[in-house]
Amino acid sequence: MDTAVDDATLFRERGFGVNMGFGSAPAVLVVDIQTAFTDPTLPLGSNLDDEVAAINQVIDAARLAEAPIFYSVVSYDEADARESGIWRLKMKGLSSLQTTSEIVKLDPRLHRKTDDSVFVKKYASCFFATTLASQLQTMRRDTLIIVGCTTSGCVRASAVDALQYGFRPILVREALGDRSKAAHDQALFDIQAKYGDVVGLDEVTMYLKAQTSAAKAMAS
Repeated sequence: MDTAVDDATLFRERGFGVNMGFGSAPAVLVVDIQTAFTDPTLPLGSNLDDEVAAINQVIDAARLAEAPIFYSVVSYDEADARESGIWRLKMKGLSSLQTTSEIVKLDPRLHRKTDDSVFVKKYASCFFATTLASQLQTMRRDTLIIVGCTTSGCVRASAVDALQYGFRPILVREALGDRSKAAHDQALFDIQAKYGDVVGLDEVTMYLKAQTSAAKAMAS
């Protein structure tokens, strides 16, 4: 018996997984695409070559649509990562994320520009103890396109908080990565069922292109 199919059928029959759709004012959130997570030789790393390429496609499309782009990184000033509280008791690898280390910097392959917003977080969600929500509200954004890693951890936590703050979480399937395929798949299933829309890269880039066209039409 294929339990995944059975779960999908059960959830659908009970009204889970309805797509909320895109809003009219998007922003992009790039979660933790820093060397510590994209170098598979490091304690917290995995191979995200394909995901980084997909993320860059989203960044490029967002840039043309004049949608704001936010990048998060995790880093700690103290050698024992005490800023992470009791989370460090669960994940010893957090102690490798020292502010002075090169590995906490954004992956150099990203198509980031100097005026893109980069912020530091200490926990899983990009919203916890950061100014992300207030910045999105000030910019009157209603849709948050989420890419990055790790799908089952910081991405999922950020998607749930985005929903709770009133932003439409749109997760780009090809632009999300995890150390575990099983954890990745389950997280996407759970998010699609209850918290956000999991969509393909083509759908997101088409949406952003439509935003670009609309902006040009208004300007002409």
